[in-house]
This record gives sequence, structure tokens and C-alpha cells, in this order.
Amino acid sequence: MSLSNKVQQTNIKPVIGSFEKNLTWWVLACIVVGVAIGKLFPEFFQIIGSLKIAEVNLPVALLIWLMIIPMLLKVDFSSMKDVLTHSRGIGVTLFINWFVKPFSMALLAWIFIRHLFAGLLPIDQIDSYIAGLILLAAAPCTAMVFVWSSLCNGDAKFTLSQVAINDAIMLVAFAPIVALLLGLSSIIVPWNTLFISVILFIIVPVVVSQILRKLLLSKGQKALDITLKRLHPISLAALLATLVLLFGFQGQQILAQPMIIGLLAVPIIIQTYFNSMLAYWLNKKLKVAHCVAGPSALIGASNFFELAVATAIALFGFNSGAALATVVGVLIEVPVMLSVVAIVNRSRNWYESD
Repeated sequence: MSLSNKVQQTNIKPVIGSFEKNLTWWVLACIVVGVAIGKLFPEFFQIIGSLKIAEVNLPVALLIWLMIIPMLLKVDFSSMKDVLTHSRGIGVTLFINWFVKPFSMALLAWIFIRHLFAGLLPIDQIDSYIAGLILLAAAPCTAMVFVWSSLCNGDAKFTLSQVAINDAIMLVAFAPIVALLLGLSSIIVPWNTLFISVILFIIVPVVVSQILRKLLLSKGQKALDITLKRLHPISLAALLATLVLLFGFQGQQILAQPMIIGLLAVPIIIQTYFNSMLAYWLNKKLKVAHCVAGPSALIGASNFFELAVATAIALFGFNSGAALATVVGVLIEVPVMLSVVAIVNRSRNWYESD
């Protein structure tokens, strides 16, 4: 291949379809539909919501597989050693996830929940709300980051390796960080939720995707390319269906106490944008490739809400303010992270300007 051809291939920008361009409106429509259906047919969502293992909802897990597997199909495990070239991106993400995010959330919760919004919230639940926000920020996301990475054309190998590293760290760091920030002598970690999530959202999709990849490549590269093209709209549809389910589960609660949910959303939204943009900026300063900086920023800002919800329920109870705060994190996660994806995509020229 000539040098000019290489340069041309390097400068090819991914084509964004009309569906992706209007994704914001699709997301808003799904939020409205989810809340409305959740209000009109609460029994249906109660049944769907009860289909879970250790607070991991199985229908949502199935939808996440449909989103994750197409991205993992692109991963060639024989070239995973190339991830070492992205060590600066990995370092930035680890710094944000474990040294910035939990502590920035604790600070924001103290500012907004303890002080600015204190007069608008039930006084006996303020400590519990703060605890829920800290639980939400103390564990980086395991599953949905594959989706965010795919939407910003992130390096699939980097994303997979970063998630695996975070999961390994989470096994030893989650409990001490939460105990430190909550001032508890011991923390009850729902290990079953953690282990089941790793199995469902990493091990199973990786195994399935690699078996499918091998079968497709046995028929030639064209078979893999055609399959990826066909799976793309299915993956986006699964994302929107997930959004409908998440808001449908909490439709009644959203309408019953919208002000409290809105107030709890403020520090979550601020910390999401702060951490993602800090990671993005640090990657630019370190001259990390955009295909790594994008997922690095998204992983740095997203949350492992299944673990947060399960821990909040185990520590404070199902009807506690902590449990409600983690649920608000679930509701905020998708639309806010999609906006971060949009920022990363639209700022690519600025990012690569140097």
C-alpha cells in the first residue's frame, strides 16, 4: 500500500446516518413514552422489573447484549497486545475513575444536597441521598460503555481492556472508597451483583462475539462486514428500548416526586460533564488518539448503576433516599452520556487540531 493511500484511509471520517443525527429526538421520545407507559401500565413494568438476578434485570441485560456484541465482533484478540500503545489513555481513565470521580461527587453532594438544596429536601433523608450519590460514583460502568464507545467510533480493544482493568480494581477498591467517603467502619458489598454483572456483561458477550466472529470469518471478511452492517440498526433499537424500560420502571416515581428527582439529578449531571471533559482534555494534552480519548472520557464519567442500586438497598433499604438517588443515576445515565458522545464526535477536529 502506498503512503498516499495510507494517508487517505487515515483521514476517512465515519459516516453518520440520519438515525444517529436525530438520536437526541429519539431519546426524548423514548423518555416520554417510557414514563407514560410506566404510569399507565405499572403492572407490566413490575413484572418486567421482577425478572432479575441480584438486582441485574435480565430483559435489560438481553438488550445490552444486542448493543455490546456488535462492537465486540470488531475485536481481534490476536492484536490485543496493541492496547499497550494506549497506556496514556488507560492511565487517564484510571486516574479519573478512582482518584477524581468518587471524591468530586462527594464534594458536589455536600455542596448541593447538604447546603444549597437542603431546604427543599426531606431533612431526615439528606444523609441517605448523599450516600446514594457517592455509591453511584464509586464504581465505573461495566456494560453501557461499550455502547458509548461504539457511538463515538472508539477503539474496541482499548474499551474492552479498560473495562477489564476497572473490574479487577473494583474488586478491591470499591468497598474501601465507599467506606471512607461514607464514614462507615465496614461496607456491605453485594458481591453476587458484581460477579453476575461481570459474567453477563463481559464474559458472555466476549465469548459469544468471538465464536460468531470466527464463524463469520471462515466465510470471508465480507461476511463479517455485512453482519456488522445489519446489526447496527438492531443495536441502536436496543438502546432506545433500554431507555423506554428504564424510564418505564420509574414512571410512577418520576411523576410522584419530580422535584426531588430533579434536585438529585443536578450533582449527577455536573459531575458527569466535569469528569468526562477533564478526561477528554487530559487525553488531548497527552496527545492520545481520538479513538481512545473518546471512550476514555466516557468510561471516566459513567457509572455501574446495578452495583450502586444493590449496595444502596443492602445498606439503607429499598425505600431509602440512597436507593432513590442511585435510581436517579440510572435515569440520567443514558441521555447525559449520549450528549457526551455528541460532544466528543463534534469536537474531533478541535481535538486533532494539534
